[in-house]
Amino acid sequence: MNTHIPGPELWERTVGDIAATVPGATAVFRKYKIDFCCNGDLTLDSAAQRRGVDPDALEHALEALGSGDAGTAAATEMSSDELIDHIQSGYHEAHRRALPELITLSRKVEAVHREHPKVPAGLSDALRQIQSELEQHMAKEEAILFPAMRQWAKGSVDIQTAEFRHEHDDQGTQLRLLESLTDDFTLPEGACRSWQALYLGTAQLAEDLMEHIHLENNVLFPRFAATESPV
Repeated sequence: MNTHIPGPELWERTVGDIAATVPGATAVFRKYKIDFCCNGDLTLDSAAQRRGVDPDALEHALEALGSGDAGTAAATEMSSDELIDHIQSGYHEAHRRALPELITLSRKVEAVHREHPKVPAGLSDALRQIQSELEQHMAKEEAILFPAMRQWAKGSVDIQTAEFRHEHDDQGTQLRLLESLTDDFTLPEGACRSWQALYLGTAQLAEDLMEHIHLENNVLFPRFAATESPV
């Protein structure tokens, strides 16, 4: 059974809006490499043109969705406090667990296979940069942004998200670098177990970080847009 995608016309809607309201849409966007997190303000038509995606194939894939992955749909039903808890436990802590091991694995693979033509040279540096910048970003959210959002219902609190959105854009650039260094996480023939584990884990990190950014940019932050003072 096809999913009913509520209007306006599909091509006039932003990919962030579609990702936030249509169960399974994020999986379709990942398949076609449509950036629904950092560039979620693009219309579906503009995003398809930017990626050189066949618009008919993309439209059919969205309209053919069944019940799909209801993760984002469930998130839209959460209160802001619940969503913040979900982001911290499901994404912040997951990133903190994953990155140290991925950095260790990448150093090993780069050292042991340094003569291999497909070695992901520079991946460990890229992961260390992500770890450093992401930890600072998450710490600011946990110490400043999220507490302000939790207090918002109790009184007039100015919520500013522009800085965090800008940092999300930087994280999106880093994700594209990971894809470039790993040839879209494509393993060479005969890759060792460490190499396999590295690409599996890095691909999962990229997927988790994209979903994390999407939930903040397209679900959580818009709830507080009316409270932001002009800059």
